[in-house]
Amino acid sequence: MVNFILIFLCVSTGVILSKLRVLPADAYKSINAWVLYIALPALSLRFVPEVEWSMKLLISILGPIVVWLGAWLFVQLYDRKKKLSVGARTALLVTCGLGNTAFIGFPMVAAYYGETEIHHAVVFDQITFILFATIGVITVLRASAEKEKNIGFGFIVKKVFRFPPFLACLAALILPRFVDVSLANPLLDKLVATMSPMALFSIGLQLKLGAIKQEWRLLSAGLLYKLILAPILVLGLVFLLHSSGNLAKISVFEAGMSSHITVSLMAGQYNLQPKYCSLVVGLGILLGFVTSTVWYFILQ
Repeated sequence: MVNFILIFLCVSTGVILSKLRVLPADAYKSINAWVLYIALPALSLRFVPEVEWSMKLLISILGPIVVWLGAWLFVQLYDRKKKLSVGARTALLVTCGLGNTAFIGFPMVAAYYGETEIHHAVVFDQITFILFATIGVITVLRASAEKEKNIGFGFIVKKVFRFPPFLACLAALILPRFVDVSLANPLLDKLVATMSPMALFSIGLQLKLGAIKQEWRLLSAGLLYKLILAPILVLGLVFLLHSSGNLAKISVFEAGMSSHITVSLMAGQYNLQPKYCSLVVGLGILLGFVTSTVWYFILQ
């Protein structure tokens, strides 16, 4: 319940301050900078080293990958009909392919399955985060370079390896093999705690409900995939792998969460359909409360 109140408080505060024009019009960019360059690397260093790989977790490991691959195919087919711009195509891909499996996902799992079952959602979330910090970051930066007409391989590589979340993810995968990074956990916990409130506040600052009509086609496509088609794909994977129990149910449930907040902020920061990015998160959270209930009863 506290997380739901926090979501409403942060987003609504951002919307209100935006309407009152208390802050500069581009104030969200400074907030995004903190989220992307400080809080997000801290999240990588704090939680990625704790992933314990096991064949028992195969559905949770493969689920986010299937969601991403399905999103890529969905966007390819949609783009053939609609002929999207680089920005729209990339924004649609990253918001479809990556879900909010922690800040929204964990409270939803606790509400429907009980707090003792949250551990089933952790691996799905960590794989989602690794996808974001690697292929998601590369996708956004590549699209940004393409818009700037700097699409050389060297330019893209330079951008990727100068992006702190990507570097932090690499460090989180490599460093624990040589040093005990858990000593930094108390500091990292404090930094990570700032991420969700500030990200949601930034979404509120950028949320322009008047743009729904303008972005409706892209929004309907993004919400259709993220809230309905993505969990259907993971449900198919469950049948294919003959998985069962709460691990399988929660993997499908997590696949149906709304779009990843941070990747939406990042795409908006690089001017890749920013109005769509803020709307797909805001509307996705609201509609997700309804669709997650439907998915819970289907899975039962």
